[in-house]
Amino acid sequence: IAIGFEQQGLEKFAGPGSWNDPDMLEVGNGHMSTDEYRTHMSLWVILAAPLLAGNDLGKMSESDRQILMNPDAIAIDQDSLGRQGSRLHQDGDLDVWTRPLSRGRVAVGLFNRSWSLRQVSFDLAEVGFAQGATVRDVWKQKDLGRHSGVFSDTLPKHGATLLIVSP
Repeated sequence: IAIGFEQQGLEKFAGPGSWNDPDMLEVGNGHMSTDEYRTHMSLWVILAAPLLAGNDLGKMSESDRQILMNPDAIAIDQDSLGRQGSRLHQDGDLDVWTRPLSRGRVAVGLFNRSWSLRQVSFDLAEVGFAQGATVRDVWKQKDLGRHSGVFSDTLPKHGATLLIVSP
């Protein structure tokens, strides 16, 4: 995961025909928890990274399949705007990353790199929605309705929440 977080600052080199490649996905290789796999995939799609599965596809668990084949996550990665995301802010082991998407939407990744349950927040105004926006949780595959002000989520250790924020 360190490779992914080290991509900060490289977004200026990414775009259609020139994608940064933090390496292949480790989802399903048996060395991480499901929360860590979601974190890994969340960061890769925020980075607009090539999604190269590095696991044995014939031996995938249902959980691994749901992560690698999540239609919202793949749509973020393959968004036609073609812009790589970047870190909005960091507070110790907590990160908020954003990626501009087509149709005025923004992907937001909330990351907890700590060893304990933690709350991660961001202000919708920071990502261009001062008047509020509709929020979708990618991993829960659930629309969370309209929000304004500060959005917070409690994340497990090494966990992530991946959101699509729409006008």
